Amino acid sequence: MPKSLYVLYESAAGFSLFYVENFESIASNTEEFQEALNEFVRFSKLVKLVAFSPFTTAEAAFENLSKLSEYEITTNLANFLESNLPKVKEGKKPKYELGVFDHKLAAAIHEQLKLPATNSEKITEIIRNIRLHFERFVEHLRSSDVIKAQLGLAHAYSRSKVKFNVNRADTMIVQSITLLDQLDKDINTFAMRVKEWYSWHFPELVKIVSDNIVYARCVQLIGDKSKLSEESLAELEKIVGDEQTAKNILDAARTSMGTGIEEIDLINIRSFAARVVKLAEYRKHLHDYLVQRMNSIAPNLSALLGEQVSARLIAHAGSLTNLAKYPASTVQILGAEKALFRALKTKGKTPKYGLLFHSSFIGKAKQKNKGRISRYLANKCSIASRIDCFSDVATDVFGRTLREQVEERLRFYETGSSSQKNSDVMKKAIDELSSIVKQDHEDKMEVEEKKEEEEEDAEHHKEHKKKKDKKKKKKESRKDKSHKKTDKIEKEKKKKHKQHS
Repeated sequence: MPKSLYVLYESAAGFSLFYVENFESIASNTEEFQEALNEFVRFSKLVKLVAFSPFTTAEAAFENLSKLSEYEITTNLANFLESNLPKVKEGKKPKYELGVFDHKLAAAIHEQLKLPATNSEKITEIIRNIRLHFERFVEHLRSSDVIKAQLGLAHAYSRSKVKFNVNRADTMIVQSITLLDQLDKDINTFAMRVKEWYSWHFPELVKIVSDNIVYARCVQLIGDKSKLSEESLAELEKIVGDEQTAKNILDAARTSMGTGIEEIDLINIRSFAARVVKLAEYRKHLHDYLVQRMNSIAPNLSALLGEQVSARLIAHAGSLTNLAKYPASTVQILGAEKALFRALKTKGKTPKYGLLFHSSFIGKAKQKNKGRISRYLANKCSIASRIDCFSDVATDVFGRTLREQVEERLRFYETGSSSQKNSDVMKKAIDELSSIVKQDHEDKMEVEEKKEEEEEDAEHHKEHKKKKDKKKKKKESRKDKSHKKTDKIEKEKKKKHKQHS
């Protein structure tokens, strides 16, 4: 005997349970099945609403559906299914199946509620069409209400994902280092354009001033070389930072072989040079911001590698969590994927390092030791990223310790000097960290005690002020009473005096 099919449909409005009639015959005939799904009149004869449990509030909808997305069965759903599905006697198998949209959800329902949940292509198709005709199944439910509920739930779900996303702070690092690298390329390109443009007028300046940004500042100041005089030497010296260089620029301007320049051209060159200078200033601010964010999010990795290399590793991995999940062998060649796959394809030598090449340790090592130190450094980077990712205390204790270990390993490769054991070094770092945590806790306690004392003093001051105010009011009331008495006595005297007269 074929089993009957019930279908669970979860929407923003609530939980619904549908009964599918003659599911076996429907599933076997594809053309009739598709035709029936398209029209609500025919579809409503095949699929009937058994029960509908609406969500009372938007918070309840969000709580139920967010847990359901993580395959957690809420008490609301469990009670709904148990009260509306056919009862099964103990020791007997159920004569029905519960169809759900996701096979993982089916496994969770089967495991937690011991219900015969299942998923198939036909069940998925039925649920899609239930979604299409859902408003017509439920009485007094308008399509506008469903759209509003879906929109509100989507916004709440998105906000919760952003709020509880462990990678949300990493996004700032990824965007900052990407923008920083782009700015470096753009500033270099624009500075070369300034040099090429202004060199038609003053070609000798390129040889005297090599720095791109200093060159752009000089272009802003000098303008027309024929107007440069000794009065501008002080300002020129501030820009180039050297008196002799400023004099050389002045001498070169007097004997320059460059062509003349019109005022309109000079205005455009100066404007472009000013934009290059502003970009360079913004690049500096962005670098300071990146250093600050790295020291708060990944202090150990920053202490080991430096802020920029660490940020590039995080950006390439996608997040600090992804980087922490990578093994040391993957961290070592991160950024050299093309070279790796090309070497595997051609059966050549695989790369020894990727983004780690920019680390100062690789530059310090000799050519024969570069591969060994990159492997050792990748191992330490993996440890540092995991500490940063899963540690509750933001400190660079382990990063500084790991950096010392890498420096010791460099000396070992060059001189053969012995280095400390890893267990001893880590024990020292843990002791230092515990002392820092203890000190922070004591400082917090002191701050809290001071706050409590200040609050007590403030309350005491308020009470004292209230008492003073009460005393003043009493004195004033007494004075008023005495004044009233005296006035009354004087009035009575005047009356008596009048009567007597």
